[in-house]
Amino acid sequence: MRSLPLPLALTARLSPVAVLACAGWALSSGPAAPPAAAGHRAAQETPAASPSSADSSSSGAPRTYTAAPAPCAAVPVPTVKSLAPGAKTAGKEIPSTDTALRRTCSWNALQGYDYRWLDVSFEISESDQEAKEEYEQRVAEKSGGGAVPGLGDSAYSVVNLTTEDKQQTREGVVLVRVANALVIVTYNGSDFESKKAPDTEEINKGAIKAAKSAVAALGDGRG
Repeated sequence: MRSLPLPLALTARLSPVAVLACAGWALSSGPAAPPAAAGHRAAQETPAASPSSADSSSSGAPRTYTAAPAPCAAVPVPTVKSLAPGAKTAGKEIPSTDTALRRTCSWNALQGYDYRWLDVSFEISESDQEAKEEYEQRVAEKSGGGAVPGLGDSAYSVVNLTTEDKQQTREGVVLVRVANALVIVTYNGSDFESKKAPDTEEINKGAIKAAKSAVAALGDGRG
């Protein structure tokens, strides 16, 4: 069986645990398992509160959400199985500097030559206005996407295709604001035999499906 060389940028993102897991899989199955997808990022530092949010906080205005829910329980098992076949349904939570304000869970797996990666993140702001400003800033940094009607107070989705070393990866991102909370979903995939990526509709629908489940899970952090 021929080996399938992976893009260097993807290979560099493999964690030590993933490297060991992939090495074991390679010994029994042949081709090397792909690394974490390019869209995956570790949890970032909590942004400083804006003046408007500081005013809201000091005035004692109640927050709809006071804590981020458990992200690995935010997506139902059947949905995980359909979006990331072969992934451990329990997911893996990414370390955060403040789990009350920001939490992220990841699921990823290689089944045959098809690779899928799903991230679900929750970020809790001090006020609705702060969350709105953060949402608008992130949407402004993207292009080519569009609004997702009926999801949260506002929602946006975008799908992009990248090609590196002739390997395609298609990634969908969904941003949702609900009161003072942000939900961020990243979903991507590649086929390491054909070197093609899943089509846009598959990735977009998958990301939106996960986002709807994550928004529903926000109730666990309601103040």
